[in-house]
Amino acid sequence: MDDPANSNSHAHHEHGARPVLSSSLSFKHMLLILCVVGIWGTNFVIMKNTVEVLPPLMLALMRFFFTFFPAVFFLPRPKVALTNLMGYGLSIGVVQFGCLYVAVNGHITPGLASLVVQSQVIFTIGMSVYFNSERLRAYQLFALVWAVIGLLIIGLHTDAQTSLIGLALTLVAALGWATGNLFSKRAYGVNMLSYVVWSTAFSVPPLFVLSICFDGVESFSSHLSPMTWQVWLAVLWQAWGNTIFCYGIWGWLLARYTAASVTPFALLIPVFGIGASALILGETLPFWKLAAAGLVITAMLLNTFGAKLFKSFQGISDMNSKNGS
Repeated sequence: MDDPANSNSHAHHEHGARPVLSSSLSFKHMLLILCVVGIWGTNFVIMKNTVEVLPPLMLALMRFFFTFFPAVFFLPRPKVALTNLMGYGLSIGVVQFGCLYVAVNGHITPGLASLVVQSQVIFTIGMSVYFNSERLRAYQLFALVWAVIGLLIIGLHTDAQTSLIGLALTLVAALGWATGNLFSKRAYGVNMLSYVVWSTAFSVPPLFVLSICFDGVESFSSHLSPMTWQVWLAVLWQAWGNTIFCYGIWGWLLARYTAASVTPFALLIPVFGIGASALILGETLPFWKLAAAGLVITAMLLNTFGAKLFKSFQGISDMNSKNGS
């Protein structure tokens, strides 16, 4: 998954002159984007229920196999280096979702997983500073501090439902997501759906090997043959609902509207994730969990809107200086 909240529509326009983009979402398109982030958020509950039936790595393998096939026959290969596609496919398919599926398999609650994985903002900022020589802004530093404090609160409240192993696996998943962001940012100008689909060609083989190593060859026949239609639906929902449909709609909207009017909706993903886990699975929401959620979401808000707020405050300060002189 590319980072919707930090994407600047880098992979949603074909090469050439860009069309004039609207900054005002229509009501039906706002409902459509709420549908997308709702699917991404509530999917953490579906993940949890599905890994209770299928081994986590097998589920990841099936997700990305059905993302690749048959969509690859209908989407042209994006014009990026194969090493870029490989980097994205390994980062997102193997590291992010491989670790995330293992984590929600009894090591962390779906609601907390949807929140902790947003710590990708920490890794994205850090790697952008280190690899791209980007300057660390004051608002980004505040975002890092808030996110780290939120994660420390979660780490201090591990229990039978959320262990340090689960927290560590979800943080590695966040690192995979952030690494994928760096690769996708270098694929500026390609169709995002084609990019995601073709990158899974590099996710499937290592997931297949890992699944055999950890689950054994016999696990395929023992788990696949008795699969009910409900489990098949959950698997295909991972591939076609979360990836094909959601990325298709996200890219379609970013081709019509400015990134600033679309991407902030991604901040609602952990809200949907925590809400769905509480309503459907009965995940408790004690004060410490709400406080941690508030800190991490505040960090996401700062990272998304910090530059704009900083410019606004600077403008107000300049105006007051002129008026006072």
